[in-house]
Amino acid sequence: MTELVAYAVSAHNSRGRVHAEAPPQERGEFQRDRDRIVHSTAFRRLEYKTQVFVNHEGDLFRTRLTHSIEVAQIARSIARALALNEDLVETIALAHDLGHTPFGHAGQDALNACMLRHAPTSGGFEHNLQSLRTVDLLEERYAAFDGLNLCYETREGILKHCKREHAASLGELGRRFIEDRRPSLEAQICDLADEIAYNHHDVDDGLRSGLLTLEQLDAIEPFARRRAEVAALHRELGGRRLIHETVRRMIGALVLDLIGTTRANITEVRPVSLAEVHAGPRLVAFSSETRAEQRRLKAFLHENLYRHYQVLRMTNKAARIITDLFDALIGDPRLLPPQYQQRAALDGAARAVADYIAGMTDRYAMREHRRLFAVGEI
Repeated sequence: MTELVAYAVSAHNSRGRVHAEAPPQERGEFQRDRDRIVHSTAFRRLEYKTQVFVNHEGDLFRTRLTHSIEVAQIARSIARALALNEDLVETIALAHDLGHTPFGHAGQDALNACMLRHAPTSGGFEHNLQSLRTVDLLEERYAAFDGLNLCYETREGILKHCKREHAASLGELGRRFIEDRRPSLEAQICDLADEIAYNHHDVDDGLRSGLLTLEQLDAIEPFARRRAEVAALHRELGGRRLIHETVRRMIGALVLDLIGTTRANITEVRPVSLAEVHAGPRLVAFSSETRAEQRRLKAFLHENLYRHYQVLRMTNKAARIITDLFDALIGDPRLLPPQYQQRAALDGAARAVADYIAGMTDRYAMREHRRLFAVGEI
């Protein structure tokens, strides 16, 4: 294993776990965190949660599970190049979407609207907070504690974003948002590895679905540039191989840009400890030119893929399913499974209903909707 730099996260400078446990045998603390995530119920459910296309629309489109694995691969490559903690970045990457609703961002937006309507003081619904709530509270696997009892640094990385009004209730974990401190470099890597993965794999899925065309994407300079490189080297190449070769070169160029820019930032700031990383500026970054290109690609996908009429038809259905489920369950919490009825007594009906719906897969949400609303279903 590569020797870590002094400002990397390690078992020696970790803030540890909420509930003290004996050190793991034959593996590190962050390997233990990773293993707990991989064995969790929430992680298995990611296989049937939407990335862009609902799971039943095709077997080859990405899901939250395959996306999380791809983020972990990209993040580990970056961490290794920078001599940072690979086990921690893998752990954060695998856990970062555990709180996502069914039906992707459409489901999150609908559930947030329901929470604000029924529980205005709740702060709504946000998937980063729900991911943290899942690993801290909702997973039921261990005799001695609720949740997975992960290390502080893993939990810090899972909580990528947090509104200041939510931060106050999170203690030390939320204090960095109030005091405007940075997370570990490992957490910063996962944030941008997530962006690399979903932008470029959404390009791939968009082309596979036929909702995007090569001609449209040629208007995006990074795609056109990499496609031209491939065409110059492999003149007869076409179809899926051309697309895969182009997308992989786009991802590779971004990873190298991120590593190079981050190294330059570290050289300039010269942190010597994890505490200095927390107190300093954000160090993991793209170059300004690459950042601008990423913004243009994201805008292109938003306009041409996420707002495509065929995608909007499904997302509108998804919002209706989530809203109908929430309204029915909040209207009569006795319809909730017993464990969520117990949760309602502790945290209120609205939060318990949100927990239940957020934990659903796409197909389970559709099945529950039929059970509650379709005549003849049981």
